[in-house]
Parts: sequence; structure tokens; C-alpha cells
Amino acid sequence: MYPRVIALFLSIFASGALQADDSAESPLRLDPSPMLSEAGGLQAPQAFEIREQHVRVPTIDLTVEPDDLWERIRRGFSMPDLNTDLVTDRQIYYINRPGALRQIFTRGQRYLYHIVDELERRGMPTELALLPMVESAFNPMALSSAQASGLWQFIPSTGKSYNLEQNWWVDERRDVIASTNAALDYLQTIYEMHGDWHLALASYNWGEGAVGRAVVKNRAAGLPTEYQHLNMPGETRYYVPKLQALKNIVAQPELFGINLPHIPNRPYFVTVESRVALDLATAARLAETSVDEILALNPGYKRPVLPTNGSQSLVIPASKVEAFLVNLSRHDPASASWRTYALRDGEGLEGAADRLGISATRLRQVNGLSPRARIGSGYTLIVPSESEGDRITLSNLIPTKPQAGAVEPPPPPRTLIQRTVVRGKNGRPMVVERKVTVQDSSASRDRTEKADKGKPGKRVVEEREKPSAKGNAKAAPATKAGKPEKADKPVRQEKPEKPGKNAGKPPAPPAKAKAEPPKRR
Repeated sequence: MYPRVIALFLSIFASGALQADDSAESPLRLDPSPMLSEAGGLQAPQAFEIREQHVRVPTIDLTVEPDDLWERIRRGFSMPDLNTDLVTDRQIYYINRPGALRQIFTRGQRYLYHIVDELERRGMPTELALLPMVESAFNPMALSSAQASGLWQFIPSTGKSYNLEQNWWVDERRDVIASTNAALDYLQTIYEMHGDWHLALASYNWGEGAVGRAVVKNRAAGLPTEYQHLNMPGETRYYVPKLQALKNIVAQPELFGINLPHIPNRPYFVTVESRVALDLATAARLAETSVDEILALNPGYKRPVLPTNGSQSLVIPASKVEAFLVNLSRHDPASASWRTYALRDGEGLEGAADRLGISATRLRQVNGLSPRARIGSGYTLIVPSESEGDRITLSNLIPTKPQAGAVEPPPPPRTLIQRTVVRGKNGRPMVVERKVTVQDSSASRDRTEKADKGKPGKRVVEEREKPSAKGNAKAAPATKAGKPEKADKPVRQEKPEKPGKNAGKPPAPPAKAKAEPPKRR
């Protein structure tokens, strides 16, 4: 056996021949050595062939920017994958709702480039660009029951912690640029706290303190401290699987039968500064685009006109910058759809309405002022134009409450007549009345006025616009003869009967009415 093996190796090295055909598809052959067939009577080994196996590994040239933004996002994926049943569950959920998924992707076309650009500048994983899909479905006007607002769903207190301005004019939690910077700052902070992106995402949803306590609890019990092993609320348990499901769909859309809309890898919007007073309807006209497009790019503004403190920052489509700047240079501020007006010294709202050529009622309405609200000099009013179309389009930006500086006096007190029906002597019903001054809400008043009437122990409350000059109100008739019985101040007392057959008996004690405060919630 050994001589044959040695002879085989000698034949390979002696021939020194691997003769390959010029064609890449031709097999490689090993030629037997003729010397071995003559020596020792050994037969030459049988020739065999080796076919080359070409395994093509896809390569990515990272020096060339892709034309498609989705491809750029895929290249930046760097979070560890989460493989759980909840991820599969969320994938099925999204795949079964192609219309909703398409709407989310379409909304995101406006904002994704800016978010991806900021993530790459900070060296953060691009999976986070998909997080607004989980938070708000890329709707910058989304508002949760906890008052979380914007693409990244900041609650008011967290927004203030990250310098997001919130006042009568603007809410930067809804501003695309400001809220994105704040959200990425927050995500970086909680990632550095935990050192794990899954825990950082859980903290973004549940709170870093709650996640930290859950980790400590698992560590003390000798349990794993990874995200999927923590005891957490149901919303947080589904939070990271939602993001992972969206990541899987974006990574391989053809595998899930999803067609992603083409998003060019270039800026969708730019920011311009203007020292000319502008409103959103006029900005749309100057940019030669729709009001809805301007609203979608400037959701941080809460009023139809931009605040007048210094230069005004406006976000417009990148493709409309040149037209906007040309039209802005020719713009006449007097032709604006909306404008602001500051009250002069000694001027009231009615005088301003006459000066502006608008009814005082309409002026109060668009400024969120009630008929009794008092405002003074320096108060800034927003004034609409006569264009009804602009009013309708921007109706959601008309305030329902006045800005700081308006004084809302309390409503005047109302005088009510409280009547209590009690049983008097011999079981006869008696009515005791007294005046009550209250300052309750209209809902409370409606509930009070619906009280049962005429039943013993029940009160009937009626409003009296002009209180009587006398201290006591007259009691309602209660006897068969129709004679009214007089009421003492808060308590009704019967007169003692005239001496007769019962003169020897002492009079019955007076019936007392129970004094109860009005029911309020």
C-alpha cells in the first residue's frame, strides 16, 4: 500500500504539470508521469479533474455615494439584530398593512435625508432613522394622550430639558430640525449610560431610570440583563421588536413583497432666513408650492403668521429655493395673507378692529380672546386677510386660548334660590327657601337644575338674575287653602295654632331644613 502512495506523490511532483485550458470553464487535469508506468510495473494513476468553483461575494464601494437613500441607510446599519417571536409578530403586522406602511414611507420622504445626515455626522447607527416610524408614523403633528408631540414624541418636561421652546407662537417639539437634534442628543446620553442600544431604546420609551432599576433587579437575581430578559411594560416590550421589524423590511424589501418608494440621496429641504414679515400662506405662494407642503416642513409654528422677534427662519423645499428668493425680493408686505399688529398706548381691541377694517368679533376669534378678555398696549394681535381660502387651510393654527398678557376676569357671581322640601306638622310638605351665591361651571349648573322637584328632602335650585332687595324670599304655597306660609331666614317654622281643642298641648317643635352645599365634581 505504501509504495503505491509514494508512487502517486512522486508522479504529481515529477510531472510538475497542471495543464489548464484557456477557457475558464475547462476542467483542470492531472497528467500521469510516463516514467512510473515503465518502472516497477506500476500502473499510472487514473487521471481526474478538478472544476473551479467561483463564489461571487457582493462588494460595496463605500467611496461612491449611492443614488438611493434607502441604500445609504442600509450601509449604516450597525445595531445588533434582535431575533425573537415578537419581531416576527411585528413583521407580520406591517406586511398585512401595506397601505399604512406605504403612507409612513411616503411621509418620511421629507425628513429622512436630514435625519440620516445627522446620524452619520454623529457616528450613530442609521437604524435610528426609522425610529420616528415607531414613535409617530412620521407625522410631526402627532399628539399622544401623555401630551407627547412631534416626530420624536417629546413630552413637555423633556422638551424643556433639551431646550425645545414651547410658547403661544411655536412648539419646537414639532419642529423637524430642532426636535431631531434634541432626540439624537437624548439617545446619545442614554446609550452612554447603558452601553447597549437596545437598552437605550427601551429607556427612550420607558425612561432611563426604570430601565436601570430593571437591570439592577435582574443582576441581583442572577438573571441576564439584556433587553429581552427584562421585566417591562407591554408597550416597551414591543418597542424594539417594532424597530427591528422595520429594519428587516428596509434591508430586504423584496423578501417581504414590499416596494419602497424611491427617495433620492439629496436634501429635500433647506432653511432660509428672512427679515421680511411673513406668514405661511404667503411663504407658500412665494415658494410656488402648496400650503400643505409648507405646513409639513414648518410644523413647529402654531400660528398662521411667523413671530416677529428678529429674523424669521423658514423651511422650504430645496427645489424651490431659487424661485422663493426671487419672489421674496419682489414681495410687498402689504399683500400678506396674515400679519401682526401691536396695540398702541391707550388703544383697545375695538379701536384696533376699526383701524384694521375687521370686526371686533372676528379679531377676538382668531386670537383666542373671549368677549370679556382685557388686553393692553403692546399686545400682539394676528390679523387675517380677506382671503377665505387661506383661513380655511390654516384653520387648525387659529388659537383657542389667548397668549400671555391677556387678562380673563372671573365670571360674576350668580344668585340662586335654593328650595328644600321638608315634611312639616301632620306630615304636610313645606318648602324652605334661601338665596345662595355661587360661581360654578355651566356643567355643574346643568346638573343642579336637573334635580328632582317636589320630593321631600330634595333641593330645587333656580337661578334669579336680579336678587330681591329684601333679605328673605317668600315661600311657595303649601296649604290647601292656597295661603302662602312665611319662611324664616334659612329655616321654615310653622306658626303655633290658635287655642282650641288642642290648646292644652304644647306646640310641635319646628321642622329644621338640612343645609347641604351644592354638589360639585
